[in-house]
Amino acid sequence: MTSPSSRSGRRRRRTTALALGLTVAVLATGCAGTDSGEGVTRLDFFQFKGEALEDFTAIIADFEAENPDIDVVQNQVADADTVIRTRLVKDDVPDVMTLNGNGGLGQLMRAGVFHDFTGDPLLETINPGVQQILSDIGFADGEVNALGYVNNANGVIYNREIFAEQGLEVPETWDEFIAVCDALEAAGVTPFFGTLADSWTALPSFNALGAYPAQDGFFDQMRAEGDTVGPDSAVSFEKDFGTALDQQSQLFSYAQAGYRGRTYDDGNAAFANGEVAMLLQGIWALNPVKGINPDIDAAIFPYPAADDPDDRLLVSGVDVAVLIGKDTPHLAEAERFVEYLFRPDVIEKFAASQTMIPSVIGAELSDDPALQSVKPYFDDNRITGFIDHQVPPSIPLAAIVQGFLLNGDTEAALATLDNEWRKVAARTTTSGD
Repeated sequence: MTSPSSRSGRRRRRTTALALGLTVAVLATGCAGTDSGEGVTRLDFFQFKGEALEDFTAIIADFEAENPDIDVVQNQVADADTVIRTRLVKDDVPDVMTLNGNGGLGQLMRAGVFHDFTGDPLLETINPGVQQILSDIGFADGEVNALGYVNNANGVIYNREIFAEQGLEVPETWDEFIAVCDALEAAGVTPFFGTLADSWTALPSFNALGAYPAQDGFFDQMRAEGDTVGPDSAVSFEKDFGTALDQQSQLFSYAQAGYRGRTYDDGNAAFANGEVAMLLQGIWALNPVKGINPDIDAAIFPYPAADDPDDRLLVSGVDVAVLIGKDTPHLAEAERFVEYLFRPDVIEKFAASQTMIPSVIGAELSDDPALQSVKPYFDDNRITGFIDHQVPPSIPLAAIVQGFLLNGDTEAALATLDNEWRKVAARTTTSGD
């Protein structure tokens, strides 16, 4: 999509300013509730993804061409989480926002500063599993404060060419998974590239394997247990996550030598160059991988940790959630823009560009093998959220899991997680929050 010629100069100036990070004036004054004159309503559109700047610029241009009475000003900043919290504290709430569907968003939604979409017809068009992921991280009581836009997929990225050369099939059970690793090693192929120099890279496999014991309301029960969580409570990390950590440790035993000192970027480069068969990452790694090797034939499969192949779950997060400010003076215009964002042709193009899965039921995925490989799990609603979004941010989860993978002490890691949970629960109870 291209900008109409009458607005091309203004668009270039706006995009250049955003690219240079010159948003201080916007943040100081805010755009919500202002008009651009001549019957045109200006919407302040805050979006957090730098890599989506050009996509949203094109979407806005096309929307404005169809809606000449609305001027959408895109506000994209580097440290979006900090900036949006600052703005919300100052009661400077943008008209329309995109934010990442993580635990921090749950805290913001529970603060009651966002529009309630309950009863909005758009909800009928969105995959209910996607909305459940957002609900699990925490809407305000009785409300629906965000709409899932595009989702990622956290699974095992594998090189389909290497699998084909070795005569290997995608594993459907844990035993089959380990057999694949053994076959690759026997053929002289390194199964995984470990990247523990970056602590956060311990979390994708933890999230995927931990998703199985975390079903059936595990974290609701953990919150109910509060400061009594431990080996003797109804649920706990010590009681329920031993198998998940043992499985994670087993997978890292198939990583390359020196994995403790290698980084995320190292792993992407090694996989792109065909040095290893698999990455313990998620779909977000494919863009940097393809930046190195555009021709790589890669796809994704969920961690097959369930006893029954039919019970396999794909861990997915809402990469982009769409929200409206609760008290925007331009609700009708904001809703019109949001409705446009969710048009199938619009969301399909955005999702394909970002290598993500569109949330709209029936929306077409790009023909990227990685996206096509996870499509059945979205179609069948066999998706579940990231468990680290359920863990209080004051618990150093990444460091604890990284430490476990370095020292192999499962019992100590689980006891530490329970102890950290108890401390957070005790502080919360004491403060009355």
